[in-house]
Amino acid sequence: MEVDIVVVEFGESTKRFWEQFYGPNKGYIEQQYDLYKQNPDSVEASIKEIFDTYGAPVWMNQNHIVQNTSGILDTLTMHTAKKLSSALKLVEAIRRFGHLTADIYPVGNYKDSGETKSLDPESFGLSEEDLRSIPAGWIWENAPGDVENGLDVVNTLKKYYTGTITFEYDHVNNDEERTWLFELIESGRARLEISPDVRKRILERLAHVEGFEDFLQKTFVGQKRFSIQGLEAMVPMLDQIVNDAISDKVENIMMGMAHRGRLAVLAHVLGKPYDRIFSEFHSSPNKELIPSEGSRGINYGWTGDVKYHFGAKREVKEGDETTRITLAHNPSHLEFVNPVVEGFTRAAQDDRSKRGNPVRDVNKAFCVVIHGDAAFIGEGVVAETLNLSGLPGYNTGGTVHIIANNLLGYTTDREDGRSTRYASDMAKGFEIPIIRVNADDPISCISAIKIAYEYRKKFNKDFLIDLVGYRRFGHNEMDEPRTTQPKLYQEIDNHPTVTEVFAKALEERNIIGADYLNEVKESIEKELRDIFTNMQENDTVETEVLNMPKELLGDLDIYETAVDLESLKALNEGLLKRPEGFNGFRKTEKILKRREAAFEEGNKADWGTGEALAYASIIKDGVPIRFTGQDSERGTFAHRHAVLNDIETGEKYSPFHGLEEANASFEIRNSPLSEVAVLGFEYGYSIQSPETLVIWEAQFGDFANVAQIIFDQFIGAARAKWGDKSNLIVLLPHGYEGQGPEHSSGRLERYLQMAAENNLIITYPSSSAQFFHLLRRQAAMGGHDEARPLVVMTPKSSLIRNQRVASAAEEFTEGKFEPLKNQPNLEINKESAKRLLIGSGKIMVEIEEAIEDSAENYDWLRALRLEQIYPFPKEELEKVMNELPNIEEIVWVQEEPKNMGAWDFVENYLQELLKEGQKLRYIGRPDRSAPATGLPNVHKYEQNLIIQQSIKFSEGGNSSAGN
Repeated sequence: MEVDIVVVEFGESTKRFWEQFYGPNKGYIEQQYDLYKQNPDSVEASIKEIFDTYGAPVWMNQNHIVQNTSGILDTLTMHTAKKLSSALKLVEAIRRFGHLTADIYPVGNYKDSGETKSLDPESFGLSEEDLRSIPAGWIWENAPGDVENGLDVVNTLKKYYTGTITFEYDHVNNDEERTWLFELIESGRARLEISPDVRKRILERLAHVEGFEDFLQKTFVGQKRFSIQGLEAMVPMLDQIVNDAISDKVENIMMGMAHRGRLAVLAHVLGKPYDRIFSEFHSSPNKELIPSEGSRGINYGWTGDVKYHFGAKREVKEGDETTRITLAHNPSHLEFVNPVVEGFTRAAQDDRSKRGNPVRDVNKAFCVVIHGDAAFIGEGVVAETLNLSGLPGYNTGGTVHIIANNLLGYTTDREDGRSTRYASDMAKGFEIPIIRVNADDPISCISAIKIAYEYRKKFNKDFLIDLVGYRRFGHNEMDEPRTTQPKLYQEIDNHPTVTEVFAKALEERNIIGADYLNEVKESIEKELRDIFTNMQENDTVETEVLNMPKELLGDLDIYETAVDLESLKALNEGLLKRPEGFNGFRKTEKILKRREAAFEEGNKADWGTGEALAYASIIKDGVPIRFTGQDSERGTFAHRHAVLNDIETGEKYSPFHGLEEANASFEIRNSPLSEVAVLGFEYGYSIQSPETLVIWEAQFGDFANVAQIIFDQFIGAARAKWGDKSNLIVLLPHGYEGQGPEHSSGRLERYLQMAAENNLIITYPSSSAQFFHLLRRQAAMGGHDEARPLVVMTPKSSLIRNQRVASAAEEFTEGKFEPLKNQPNLEINKESAKRLLIGSGKIMVEIEEAIEDSAENYDWLRALRLEQIYPFPKEELEKVMNELPNIEEIVWVQEEPKNMGAWDFVENYLQELLKEGQKLRYIGRPDRSAPATGLPNVHKYEQNLIIQQSIKFSEGGNSSAGN
């Protein structure tokens, strides 16, 4: 075949470009170039661009095409080139879209018929004969030896990509990761070859899982259990990953999951005794089952929780090595445990024993999170948590995700529950490889978890398995699914269990006999029945009401928090040192330099100085600190500067890392724009590492609104429900500055509303020394039974630099945190005092200023700052009141609206302390729906009115500014 060729000059880059074409691809290119010569617009735009850029293929000359060594291209026609091109497209389509036709659904007709046809050779203009005529090596470079032609290629790749296990990884941008997955799949090693003995053990394991669920179904009729039936393969999958972790001497496996399958996982993976689980069902109204003494080792809180919310811990010893498996407790708020277990994992990886950032070993611990299919795509906390996976402050070296996909969200069909094809599609945005696997094929399921584990170990990145099964019963066994999905459940009712499906496959391989499964089932039934029968019965049903631990009732004043002056000066000096050659921002360094003289005579330490010295003294004491939040390195109000930036190199430096006195790590990180996931992460970190002072700071106090579930279900209630102890600190900037409804209020009332049984400490400190002692007290409590979370309303810009919150040296070197504090600069006259004014925070500082600016005599006024609102310092306040014989009224003042702030909480305490003839009054804004006005002038008027009413003695009832 003779053609005219346009010759162009070409260099080394052109040669390299054309060298990537070989074999029959050359023929196709030549055909396209021939069309291009006649009319450049007759070829596809991408091919036209190639010829425009690189000219003619380098192997062509003006008179003929050089024949390749096989002689094939001599006879290559446009027709055969087109067939070859179509075959290449078909092969690529199988790789990219094989998941569309994969056998991943045990039940339900979820394949789209049009898309199913899209991978047929006919859709590409190819017949079987066409494919047979194409050598395998032309379209699959690394084809195995037994794959001889194009038809073999198509059939083999379909087996790899459209079977009971299928893959999506094109969205992963890293070449090494894609190549690793590509070679694993196309070598045929993705689906494991498992020995007959192991297959037999897997069958027995599945039979135990199924038998356990069947026993619960028959024995505790109509009780909720959220069974695993339809997804039983999850248990051998978890077995596999646990065994791999033990072999690799991993110290901690952290697991989180919602309800579906939790009891089965507790029993079979965590080793929770059957009788303990049975006892939690309570067999009848007048009889209670009591587990054997050996089952009582699992301790919970004093209020308890429903059985499918509890977690457990298990230790597996192999030689001198121990692997701990932890399944986190989780409430009904499904996916909100995800960041908590990520925090567990990070804490288990960190070595916090030396100064600087913690040293992390991602091989010490890893995380497995089991999601629901509706919840994975529906709950925003999932995306927030996935976003943490690559961030330096939150990365845990890769999480293995499993979607327990039962095709339904309670009664909601998937077309009503998500806008994506698959529940897992959101993971693509985070470049997480995805395997979808049919839950009726245990070998593929175990293969999938093996790949996920090895990928995580090699690349330290997340991996997701979409375990596609079904739900044999309703959402909670009391629900009737045939009402809402009658067609699907007709199919499920007639569908054999995975145990039966797998047993039949083993029978066909002559691994087991026809009666083997029945024998195993009978043995399991007998074992469970014997355990249940031998349990003790308590006919009297004497319900023991548990109370909170006595340590929570104790005095918080037991910890010494003062620091001697020389130590404070040394720490202050150390914080001002910089590495040699560090080029700090001049304005910032000038501000920080002022701290140098904070403890000289006549000077005071401002809020930022007091806070910095608290952290410095804490790590000197050997207590590690982890601190995160949006903009927390600098501080929202530019007061902290815990991380400095070199103006020339951009390198970061934390003064806390340079402290020679430090005996523990200090880690501070700017968080992503997330509240719920980040706060959940920090809560989890604090649970796993109780000796660490973990701090989360909201950019503004109301940002914490987004994380309300973490407060309600974990921080506020976890100890009472589950026995989890945390000494997490939550910093919420709060204060009314005329900036509008948002960012004025930290919603103090919400934390007070959930305050009970000494579950929290809720404070509103008004001086740097008070904050200093408060932080040090919380650090000292870490790891002790007295520990509990601390919520702090912190100052904002109008107060943070106010010299009235600065403290003298002796306030740091003496004393402790004072829950109830005298109003500064107000002379105490016990005999003449007629009004006792009580308030918290910023409003009391403004009242202090107003009194100082006034010429009036205030001997009729006694004022107190309530710095710790919960636990309420009732005894201290009662003592003060007993010293005031002529008090006529107690006045509570606040800047928040009456239905917000602390009024509704403190009113009952104050009412109880009233003596005969005394009145209780409220001064503040009236009830409102929004926290604050958006009009600056209105704010100023209201604020001034509150202050003036507070410091002017008058008769009357409640006063509400702005009424």
